[in-house]
Amino acid sequence: MAQQIVRCTHIERELSCFLEQFNPDGIFLLTDENTDKLCFSRIQSVTKLQFAKKIVIAAGDENKNVETISKVWQFLTENGASRKSLLINLGGGMVTDLGGFAAASFKRGIPFINIPTTLLGAVDAAVGGKTGINFNGLKNEIGAFAPAVAVFIDASFFQTLDHANLLSGYAEMLKHGLLGEVREVGEVGGLTDVLGFDFDDVDYKKLNDLLFESVMVKERIVLEDPTEQGIRKALNLGHTFGHAFESLSYQRKRPVLHGYAVAYGLVCELYLSFLHLNFDKKLLLQIARFVKENYGKFAFDCNDYPQLVELMRHDKKNENGQVNFTLMHAVGVVEINQTATVEEIFETLDFFREY
Repeated sequence: MAQQIVRCTHIERELSCFLEQFNPDGIFLLTDENTDKLCFSRIQSVTKLQFAKKIVIAAGDENKNVETISKVWQFLTENGASRKSLLINLGGGMVTDLGGFAAASFKRGIPFINIPTTLLGAVDAAVGGKTGINFNGLKNEIGAFAPAVAVFIDASFFQTLDHANLLSGYAEMLKHGLLGEVREVGEVGGLTDVLGFDFDDVDYKKLNDLLFESVMVKERIVLEDPTEQGIRKALNLGHTFGHAFESLSYQRKRPVLHGYAVAYGLVCELYLSFLHLNFDKKLLLQIARFVKENYGKFAFDCNDYPQLVELMRHDKKNENGQVNFTLMHAVGVVEINQTATVEEIFETLDFFREY
């Protein structure tokens, strides 16, 4: 099912019109502590939200778990939510992931909308219909494919973000630039524009333009393959290594932001693409330099290699006991369901650390 993607110019008006047309029998609003303080004021004047019942959960990806979602289910039950109620998820990727799964599973599914308040949430978690929670130290281990009825994208929310969280979201835009430049000629800002964005003097209008084009790359791929049986796996580019880096950082109690882990993962999987599919080495080094200059380094040593491989083996994308990667022949030319030997993974980690 296609999601309605709303590019907002006046979110109060656009959200109000949507709620009047949708006319649910009850509205529930899910936020976290940060979003409630920084972002809720932007929409609280919407008339129908005066009657909404608000659920505020603890912020942070470590709270995207069974305990938190149980509290959301409990709140919905105690406050009379029905299958015709609407859940509004206002927040970053943690809120839209958890809220989407709460809606997808409550009474076997109630409608929900996403209002992402972070760049990462807008370009990744809020769009595409993936929902879920972390479990047993593994990212998004429990979840469901469940598209939101609508996603409202308003870049003005991102002015509340610090530099690190802007960069975190931008990593997914870099991924979409790699996937879309050739496939979507003339429509996507393109990899060149993405690599040339100035983070020292952020132009939010330009960022909004690049963001919306990036979201459209993802949305077209999702519509072609909504449950990730084929081409949607292209969106996993950078994520096999990235999720392993992210999980390791949480185990060490020194968490890195998701987008930073994806940026590091992109460098690794483009190196594997160079080894397997002759991806252009000059472009690989250009992207590696961009990541190094903007995202810094992820510190680990060769003693961590076996643990990283073990974390990759737990990845949901794997089949038949093999670690699966999305690799690239060239920009816009993807090869899914690729495997690598442990020796090649170790060589890739060597490249990443040394570069």
